[in-house]
Amino acid sequence: MILSPGVRYMLAATFLFTTMNVLVKAVPNIPAVEIVFFRSLISLLLSYVLLKRARVRVLGKQRKWLIARGSVGAVALVLFFITLQNIPLASAVVIQFLSPIFTAIIGVFLVREPVKSWQWVFFAIAFAGILVVQGFDSRISPFYMGIGVVASFCAGLAYNIIRKLGTSEHPLVVVFYFPLVTLPLTGLYCLFVEWTMPHGIEWLTLLGIGVLTQFAQVLMTMSYQAEEVSKVASLKYIGIIYALGYGWVFFDETFDVITYAGMALVLAGVVGNVIYKHRLSNQKAKQAG
Repeated sequence: MILSPGVRYMLAATFLFTTMNVLVKAVPNIPAVEIVFFRSLISLLLSYVLLKRARVRVLGKQRKWLIARGSVGAVALVLFFITLQNIPLASAVVIQFLSPIFTAIIGVFLVREPVKSWQWVFFAIAFAGILVVQGFDSRISPFYMGIGVVASFCAGLAYNIIRKLGTSEHPLVVVFYFPLVTLPLTGLYCLFVEWTMPHGIEWLTLLGIGVLTQFAQVLMTMSYQAEEVSKVASLKYIGIIYALGYGWVFFDETFDVITYAGMALVLAGVVGNVIYKHRLSNQKAKQAG
């Protein structure tokens, strides 16, 4: 099966995001809001340079939706970083995997993208897998689970806003607005509420978080602009494989057989949805031809 551009973009973005998550977890003494501040600062600078080089209008056209995307994205990111710093890497990623489900559901109302009956079956399989993983991971408290769920909902809303923008905005403009909105919000918090001065290698880690974010955001935005939300959103589940490997190598995180079975269910739901959507696309192409 030949992967479409949107699918390839999302697979690459997921890998970069997971790598970035490892760096976030590597600096547990830096507050999550402060990490988001540094990430936004670096991303803002890189986005501006790339926009100028590409000679693209910086402020875009649909500013209302661009600001909305930046706002809900900021909330989602801060809440996700909080869960990431307080629970195992793979567990945090699994909770984040609720976002494609929220993305598909919100997409029915916001961008009018229908979800077929079989897709709901695949989503249910993936969600069942998440429940299995969650139920057998005693290291997750109800508090952090709740924060993670809210983060996933906000992320799903942000992804739909990207889809609503469609191709009317350059991907770099969409990416630019995220740090443009997030930077002042997190900056005020760090100035008046909490600030921890980074030391030594922590500066390089924060730099890496910002750079990886920039490339991952561009790839993710290109993916949502190229494909239907319900088709590519669930590909983020693949990040569980990356998270398991990273967690085992860098943080000595292990899971029992039942938890691995739950992760297999998640992947089964993801692969099933991708194959199903691919077949639907082929059918539409044949009918159009």
